[in-house]
Formats: sequence, C-alpha cells, structure tokens
Amino acid sequence: MILEHALLDVRPGLEDDFLAAFGTARPLIEAQKGFVDLRLERCIEHPSRFLLLVRWERLEDHTEGFRGSAEYQQWRELLHHFYDPFPEVTHFADAL
Repeated sequence: MILEHALLDVRPGLEDDFLAAFGTARPLIEAQKGFVDLRLERCIEHPSRFLLLVRWERLEDHTEGFRGSAEYQQWRELLHHFYDPFPEVTHFADAL
C-alpha cells in the first residue's frame, strides 16, 4: 500500500471554489485502477492550506496509471490553477 501526500496551498479567497472543484474532480481519481481511498483535510492555522492523502495499491497506479490517464487531464484543468506554489507530491510506504 502506498500513501500519496500533497500539501496544497490554495490562493487565498479561492478556498470555496477549490472545494467545489475538488468535489467535481474527486470521482475522476476514485475511478482509477489501484485507488484505495483519499482524505482532504483543511489546516486550522492556515485555512488556505489543505492536505491531500491518497492511498494506492501500488506506486505505479498513481505515477503511471492516473497521471497517464485522460481523467488526470480533467483533474489538472479543474484543480491546478488554484495552487500557489504548485505542490510537491511525495509517496510513503509502511515503515514497520
């Protein structure tokens, strides 16, 4: 199991628009092969910051499958213009 981690800094004032767009984009990722689940959390201290955690069966399900899909192009169009700066996405595996 792989955990994708992305800290999303949304341009201030666009948080509600981002959340609405994310609601539209969510089914695009949920339909992907190897997708397990996701969580989107909002930072208390910095309300324009969100934490996206996505669990995948394999790293390649995210890096090759989703990112190489037509759905990812739609995801990009819906969400990427909200970020400043663009987020770094990292992946984690069980340590124990």
